[in-house]
Amino acid sequence: MSVTNQNFAGPITAPNWLSAAWRLLPGLGLCVVVTAVAMGLEQVQVRVLGRAWLESLVLAILVGTVVRTVWTPGPVWRPGVCFSAKMLLEIAVVLLGASVSAKTLLAAGPVLLLGIAGLVVLVICVSYGLGRLLGLHHRMATLVACGNSICGNSAIAAVAPVIGADGDDIAASIAFTALLGVLVVLLLPLVGVGLHMSGLQYGALAGLTVYAVPQVLAAAAPMGMVAVQFGTLVKLMRVLMLGPVCLVLSLLTRGERPAGEGFGLQRFIPWFILGFLSFVLLRALGAFPPAVLPPIAQTATLFTIVSMAALGLGVDVRVVARASGPVVATATLSILLLGVLSLGLIHLAHLA
Repeated sequence: MSVTNQNFAGPITAPNWLSAAWRLLPGLGLCVVVTAVAMGLEQVQVRVLGRAWLESLVLAILVGTVVRTVWTPGPVWRPGVCFSAKMLLEIAVVLLGASVSAKTLLAAGPVLLLGIAGLVVLVICVSYGLGRLLGLHHRMATLVACGNSICGNSAIAAVAPVIGADGDDIAASIAFTALLGVLVVLLLPLVGVGLHMSGLQYGALAGLTVYAVPQVLAAAAPMGMVAVQFGTLVKLMRVLMLGPVCLVLSLLTRGERPAGEGFGLQRFIPWFILGFLSFVLLRALGAFPPAVLPPIAQTATLFTIVSMAALGLGVDVRVVARASGPVVATATLSILLLGVLSLGLIHLAHLA
């Protein structure tokens, strides 16, 4: 693309970045439209049902998949869709680091923190092994294991670019993990009542087993404010494991990257993982004014939803359907294992 200026003898070539940005607009706009529909559907649930049982992140994948089922976007849409699925997701992971308060997590004490770290690592390893035994391939088994063990959809979205997972794997793992997350929210209060757990104990159980922070609040609310507060704290401690897990996975999969990809540390650790850890550190040091934290969190959420819309637009429904049985079995067994081990940790921590 070029423009002519009368003050110069020849044409002036527009910057490459401007041309590239122009190519991104159609696909990026399509992803934004799908995102808007998903967020609208979430608000409809709130008004009709009193709460959103399916978050807009999940709905974005579903809406995008429906669009992809009835219409295949052509070449003009692909650059923007690919940009949304990869770059926006990586930026969202970096911004997510600002939501993790290391000071708050450490204030809960080293015993519980170490117990949660050990629990997450153990469940990831066992869940991955179960997935492989049930026929899941390496990347899908890793996504399901990390999603169940850390923080559901957010963990899957963060781990996916580290291990090079494709859109079908991400969509399938998020879809079934989201469904299981809703079931856990509904059934967990029955477990707390049946075991005669205190608010502190039940809050720990909710924080250790439920996927998303909003879901922890919903699951813990029936047992009182103490359960809500402690459940949120434990959940944040669990989310902190996302950075180290992504870092380890990055090191383990470095041999699978192209030989010329990146230089120095970047060849071994993706830039967005370094960014995530940097934001966690900056948050702990108080570098972020309190007023900017909500906008950062909102931007991270928005970018994640847009990237999920892009993933939905690239999903082959037939591939997802073929993976359903093993994914459901792996996710179910994994959450049961997490629940049993969580009860054991609560007992060992002597929570009253």
